[in-house]
Amino acid sequence: MVIPSRLTEYIVAAMVIILAPGPSVLFVIARAISWGRKTAVFTVAGNVTGSFVLSVFVALGLGPILQRSDLAYKGVQWGGGLYLMYLGIDAIKHRELHAADMTQQGNDAPGVVKSIRDGFWVGALNPKAIVFYAAVLPQFIDRERGSVTGQLILLGAIFSALAFISDGSWGLLAGTARQWLATDSTRLEKLRAAGGSIMIFLGLAVLISAIVRG
Repeated sequence: MVIPSRLTEYIVAAMVIILAPGPSVLFVIARAISWGRKTAVFTVAGNVTGSFVLSVFVALGLGPILQRSDLAYKGVQWGGGLYLMYLGIDAIKHRELHAADMTQQGNDAPGVVKSIRDGFWVGALNPKAIVFYAAVLPQFIDRERGSVTGQLILLGAIFSALAFISDGSWGLLAGTARQWLATDSTRLEKLRAAGGSIMIFLGLAVLISAIVRG
């Protein structure tokens, strides 16, 4: 399997977007606040599995296109960068609503299977992950070395592994501090706003990269 030459840079970029509190992180935190660390960790397991499946689908569909077309490569960068900025603005704009949703998960804790299943679908349908896999991740492949699809799948697997460590840590911390987080919604609002700001920054970085390399 071809190992992209910019792997270290990719890991840094992946950690930036993973640490940004997006849909997956907020879902895990919400479950940790409502039902504790065990539910949160199983939710993370399902979430990263869904995220990896999503990355494979994106790689299989996008890899052959990016291998052949410079125009498609640029289009993906511009579209993805703009959409990341939109997600960031939306996160900041609706931070109060999102914070309220995080503390209203219900009283009955889901079982292991349901926690994994729910996490899977959140990961598989996460718009932030879709944009990352389609627009950010391709910047770190080596098109001239071939096997673009294989490189995309490898980078997707690395992303999922990093996400399991990071999101799992979020879940454990939120489960430990669940009372502190649940008693003041402004803390959750600030968390959501911070995530939105990071997504806007990352979207701008994608657009600047497209311009510089254009």
